[in-house]
Amino acid sequence: MKKYIFIWTLILSVAPILVKAQFNYLPKLTKGKLIKHQNYSLSYVEEWEQAAWVAYELNTSTIKGNAKRPSSFKADPMITTGSALHKDYTKSGYDRGHLLPAASMKMTQDAMKETFLMSNISPQKPYFNRGIWKKLEGKVRTWAGKYKKLYVVTGPIIKKPYRTIGANKVAIPQKFFKVIYNPYKKQAIAFILDNKKSDQTLKTYVTSIDQAEKITGIDFFPALPDQLENKIEKNSKISEWF
Repeated sequence: MKKYIFIWTLILSVAPILVKAQFNYLPKLTKGKLIKHQNYSLSYVEEWEQAAWVAYELNTSTIKGNAKRPSSFKADPMITTGSALHKDYTKSGYDRGHLLPAASMKMTQDAMKETFLMSNISPQKPYFNRGIWKKLEGKVRTWAGKYKKLYVVTGPIIKKPYRTIGANKVAIPQKFFKVIYNPYKKQAIAFILDNKKSDQTLKTYVTSIDQAEKITGIDFFPALPDQLENKIEKNSKISEWF
C-alpha cells in the first residue's frame, strides 16, 4: 500500500510540471487583441476586421471525425468591438476564406462550428481559396497525419493602402502566410502566397521563417529555445517536407 501511495504522490507532484512544460506555440502579441477559443487562438485587429494570425495545434485527432459543416458563419461573441459579419462578404467577389480550415477540425461538431466564427475568416479570391490555398491546407493535413502533431500559424498580409468590403470595411489582404512547426523533427517551413489564382506548385511559395517574419512583422514560436529558434528560422529545407 505504501508503494502505491508513493507512486500516486509522485504523479501528483509531477503533473503541474508537465502542464507548465506544455509548448506555447503562440506568436508574440504585437498587434491586435488575443482571443482564445477552445481549439485555436487568434489576434484580432479591429482596423482590419479580421485576425492578424490564427494559431492552432493540428494532430491526428483533429483531422478525423464526421462533423458536418454548418450552414452559415457567425459573428464572434468574444470580439467585444464586434467582428465582421456574414453579409460583409455578400456579393463582394470574395470568398469567406477560412484561416483555420474547417476540414482540420472534424473531431467534434463544436470544433467544426468554431471554425465558422467570422474572426477566423478573411477575404480570399475564389480561385485562390478553392485552388492553391485549398491545396496547401490539404498538404498540411497530410503532414499532420504523417508526423502526428504540428503547430500552425496562419493569416493575412495587409499593407496600406488596402481596399475593403462590406459595411464593416473588412480589409482585403494582398497575400497570405502559413508557418508550420514540426516538434517531432524540430523543423519548420513557411509559405507566402499572393491572394490570386495560381497554377504554380506549393514549393514555389516556400520561404524561410526569417523572411516570413520580416514580411509579416510577426515573431513566430518565440517560446522555442533561442538556439533552436535561430536554427529553424534561417532554414526551410524543402526536401525535408516534400
